[in-house]
Amino acid sequence: MLPKVGAQISMSRRGNCYDNASMESFFSHLKTEAHYPYDIRSVEEAHRRIEEYIHFYNNSRPQRKLNKLTPVQYRSQLVG
Repeated sequence: MLPKVGAQISMSRRGNCYDNASMESFFSHLKTEAHYPYDIRSVEEAHRRIEEYIHFYNNSRPQRKLNKLTPVQYRSQLVG
């Protein structure tokens, strides 16, 4: 099905699970913080909550692994 929509399968060598670890972590946070606490009743509401959470995650949510900075703050440090 993936080739039909123009997507490429991403596979690492056997035993190397780190290529998906960051996305799996993000999706875990997304479900725990933006989905489970709410009674979402429509696709539009789910879409809105996901967009709000992505903005919150990148701009307002400090992360321990980034020295308690948000991803945007951390990246701007590297550039500036």
